[in-house]
Amino acid sequence: MSDRSGIRRHVLEEGDVSVAILNRGCITQDWQVPLRGARVPVVLGYADPADYAHNPAYLGVIAGRVANRISGAGFSLDEVCHDLPVNEAPNHIHGGPQGLHARLWDMEVAGPRAVRLTLVSPHGEGGYPGRLDLTVTVRLEADALIYDMAATSDRPTLLNLAQHSYYSLGAESCRDFHVTLPASRYTPNDAAKIPTGEVAPVMGCPFDFRNGRRISEADPKGQGFDMNFVLDRGQARVTGNGLVLKVETDQPCLQLYTGQYLSAEHSPLPGQSHAPFAGLCLEPQGYPNAVNMPGFPCPLVTPEQPYCQRTTVRIYEEDAA
Repeated sequence: MSDRSGIRRHVLEEGDVSVAILNRGCITQDWQVPLRGARVPVVLGYADPADYAHNPAYLGVIAGRVANRISGAGFSLDEVCHDLPVNEAPNHIHGGPQGLHARLWDMEVAGPRAVRLTLVSPHGEGGYPGRLDLTVTVRLEADALIYDMAATSDRPTLLNLAQHSYYSLGAESCRDFHVTLPASRYTPNDAAKIPTGEVAPVMGCPFDFRNGRRISEADPKGQGFDMNFVLDRGQARVTGNGLVLKVETDQPCLQLYTGQYLSAEHSPLPGQSHAPFAGLCLEPQGYPNAVNMPGFPCPLVTPEQPYCQRTTVRIYEEDAA
C-alpha cells in the first residue's frame, strides 16, 4: 500500500507473527508476536507512516551512511577532506538529517515473506564520496526477522549500517529487561559520546552484561546507557514481559541504548507511550567514529570490496523456547 506522502508499506506474515516494513528508511514500523493468547507490538513505532518524515529518535530505521557519530562532522579519506552536516553539534550522527533513514527506497516483494528495498545514493550525498548501490532484504522466517544488507561503490567510501529498532517487547519500560551481551570490552566515550580511542574491559563495571543482568541493576539511578560494546561473538539475549529476544550478527560491535531520551513526537502505535525507557536499542555496527580514530578498523567500501551485513532478530514467548 502507499500513503499520501509516497510511503509504501508492506506486511510480512507467518502464522500469528506479522511485520510491517516501510520504504522510507527501510523502517520496521510494527512487529506483532503472540503473547499469552494475544498479539502484542514488540517494537516502537508511529501509527501514521507519514509521521516518519520527522523521526528524531530514528525509530526502526536502517541508519547510515555511517551509523553512530563522526567527530567534528568531517573526515579525511585519501588525503581529501569531507565536511558533513552537523546534526548533533559539533558532530555528525547516523548519516545526517538527510541520511539513508530519510530516503524513499524502491520496494518490491521478494517472495511470500520477504521484501527487497533498493536505493542509489549519489556521489556527494550527505557529504560522503562515492555512488552507492544499496540493497536491504528483510525476511520473516517463523519467529526470526533477517536483515541482509549489501552495497557496492564506484570509489572508496565509508559505510557502516545499523538496524535501529527500539524493542519494547510489549512492556511499558525496558528497565526490568534482563540483558546478556557476550562482550568483554567496550569503547569508552567522552562527554559528547565520541570514543576516546581506548578499548577497555567491562570487568568490574556495572555494565558488564556477560553473565546477564537487569537494566535496573546495572543502572540503579536511571541515567541510562548509550555505549558501544565490542562483541566476543555476535549474539545478544534479552528477556522481559514473558518474551525472549535474540540478536545474531556478523558485525564486530553492538550499541546498547536504553531509550532514556525518548519522547512522544507523534501518535505511537496502540498501547505504546514512547516515554523514556519505553524501548531498548541493540544496534549491530562497526566501530564508531573509526575513520577519525587510529587503531579502529575503518568501515571502508571500494569497488573491489563491497559491503555486506546479516543481522537476525528472533522474538518469541519464553515458554516456547
